[in-house]
Amino acid sequence: MSKSKLWLRDEFRETERRSPLLPSSAKELIAAGMEVVVERSEKRIFPDHEYEAMGCQMAESGAWVDAPKGTTVLGLKELPETPAELKNSHIYFAHAYKQQAGWQKLLGRFVRGGGELLDLEYMVNAEGRRVVAFGYWAGYMGAALALMQWYDRVADRPSVLAEGLHSFENSVSLDEKIESLKIKGSRPKALVLGAHGRGGKGAVEILKRHGAIVTEWDREETANLDRKALLSHDILVNCAFVASKIPAFVRSDDIGAEGCKLKVITDVSCDPFSDFNPLPLYNAPTSWKEPFVTVARNGAELNLIAIDNLPSLLPREASMEFAGLLLPYLKTLDANPVWDATRSSYQHALKAIEKSNAA
Repeated sequence: MSKSKLWLRDEFRETERRSPLLPSSAKELIAAGMEVVVERSEKRIFPDHEYEAMGCQMAESGAWVDAPKGTTVLGLKELPETPAELKNSHIYFAHAYKQQAGWQKLLGRFVRGGGELLDLEYMVNAEGRRVVAFGYWAGYMGAALALMQWYDRVADRPSVLAEGLHSFENSVSLDEKIESLKIKGSRPKALVLGAHGRGGKGAVEILKRHGAIVTEWDREETANLDRKALLSHDILVNCAFVASKIPAFVRSDDIGAEGCKLKVITDVSCDPFSDFNPLPLYNAPTSWKEPFVTVARNGAELNLIAIDNLPSLLPREASMEFAGLLLPYLKTLDANPVWDATRSSYQHALKAIEKSNAA
């Protein structure tokens, strides 16, 4: 591998504690001949001294804006709105290729600066399957929050979620919290959409472990939607990846309609700004401070959770899995078909801008 520089930035989002690069992963990259710079962070789940001990060069938070041209900047969630020009390659989840809000403005920054976006969501192999994802822990955590909210609703007590969320140190502490909220003799009937994907498998695991009665639907069932059966569940956890316009899974008129028992929905896929959103009940993600919105209709109320960084509520487990999947591709930044796929997606998005401007 040629000498290249990888720069792990501190996350701009205050609630983001995950890292796409473990200290041990950084050590492997350095041993392979890569220069690794790590920005100091007060929130990252792995402390600065662990990276320093592995031989990483340390930089102040936000110093990536002055990183030398040719540096690859690694992160997870959104960049700040400045600088106006992005000169380097950036690896992160940009959520800009399905024409979400602000997509043209973001991509324009790369065009003006001469940089490029290597979107983690579009790292795919020859079969078109994603090779790195947080999906498992997103589904796992989304289902956990749905359980907690459902128990509080059934018990007719104040919502724990309404107090605001904080990350859990590990999955054991999360299990303990769920157990403390359980109601003896009450078992929710839960439906997981996209149950065979990473997120769906995570959701199914935690729901079953805590005694829920789980229905698992995947592509066939969502393509031929039995809405009556869907609405007969207490909890809906949506982990389905939707890349085209389809009929809505739940419509506002379904809430409170005859046969509808839904009390809690977690939209793990969380894509409210896209025209492809199959849960058109909300128009913006919920947050750690306000984890759910209440949708009222026909005299009934449904709580909807749509947090777009769910895995960060379990930052250690989520980081360890994701960084492990990503590491082999970081070792081959200069030559790997997976990176070629991300560049192809970037170029396709730029052409979409040209087409939109010409219309």
